[in-house]
Amino acid sequence: MTRTAGYCKGCLNYVFDYETPKTLVISSIRVGCVFRFTQLLVVLFVVGYVCVVQKAYQETDNIISSVTTKVKGFAFTNTSDMDPRLWDVADYVIPPQGDHSFFVMTNMVVTPKQTQSRCPELPSPSTTCVDDCDCIEGHNDPRGSGIQTGLCVNYSSTVQTCEVLSWCPLEIEPELPKHALLSAAENFTVLIKNSVTYPKFKFYRRNILPHINSSYLKRCEFNRATDPHCPIFRLKHIVSEAGEEFQDMAVKGGILGIIIDWTCDLDPWAGKCYPKYSFRRLDNKHPVNNVAPGYNFRFAKYYKTPDGEETRTLIKAYGIRFDIIVFGTAGKFGIVPTIVNFGAALSFLSLVPVVCDWFILTCMKKRDFYSKHKTTYLNDDADPDSISMGTTYGTQ
Repeated sequence: MTRTAGYCKGCLNYVFDYETPKTLVISSIRVGCVFRFTQLLVVLFVVGYVCVVQKAYQETDNIISSVTTKVKGFAFTNTSDMDPRLWDVADYVIPPQGDHSFFVMTNMVVTPKQTQSRCPELPSPSTTCVDDCDCIEGHNDPRGSGIQTGLCVNYSSTVQTCEVLSWCPLEIEPELPKHALLSAAENFTVLIKNSVTYPKFKFYRRNILPHINSSYLKRCEFNRATDPHCPIFRLKHIVSEAGEEFQDMAVKGGILGIIIDWTCDLDPWAGKCYPKYSFRRLDNKHPVNNVAPGYNFRFAKYYKTPDGEETRTLIKAYGIRFDIIVFGTAGKFGIVPTIVNFGAALSFLSLVPVVCDWFILTCMKKRDFYSKHKTTYLNDDADPDSISMGTTYGTQ
């Protein structure tokens, strides 16, 4: 019973203990150097990282952006597969307007004069046949060319395939040429018009800067060294800045990103806000995993013959899709974030005594002596005259 009561009394004493800071002044060059060096690190962190790098004194806002593009250029083709032809922007930019992107056709496979009729399916393990029993009327294979009629017909003198209802003659994709048909596309140019807004700061800006006029636009071209603010870009230069060769990429196509960075400091002393352009390839170009490389799609142009029959020209277009990616954050001085972030950063100064205490209690020769005087236990009935609130110790 006595032991239990003593235990409870000890617990109560522990609950009602109060710790008050005790000043222990140590005259030591080593401890002083650690103390001042730690203070210097904290100040450098507050001034260098928080103020200069993070700009914690600023309010921030995210960008709202809109983009339009206009491509210009001409190309001429004269091959055995098609008649001599001049290509302009209405032919090779598909569709004419895109959402933050545009496509320029550089290569193609053309299947002319297709009509809706019946013809033999292209040979494959699933379409070859021996008689009509091998063909299912109404069968629709998404990877095929049409809907089977149920008949087995001659595709050639040696091969029979199931007949399909489709646009005939079917598209037969030959081997793509080593050089793109529209190789002249490397000299096409694109005008990018980009408007941005930071609504919190009521800031509005275009990438066509105030000093740019119509006569300047007719002769300027983007160059990172000599004309970094011109909004007109030559396609070859875009591809080369992304680390690619235009003529190689034009054969099977690909996807390129035009990245516009509007990260701005809107404080009066920070200077002006200008867009920064960069370019990179976005689609996969793996040297081993190269199944279905590049970028392509199909579209058709429809006509009617004099006798009223509908025909079409099917084009499998290869080319480069340019995605315009706009991002940015604006910052401007604000009193609230300044007070909050500076107060939080300066709170690190409270860690300085902790570092110094660890140093004197771990690395100093007299660590046992300092540890003994670091903590003193007093009862409330102790003689006040015997208590020294401040103690100074000198070291060798």
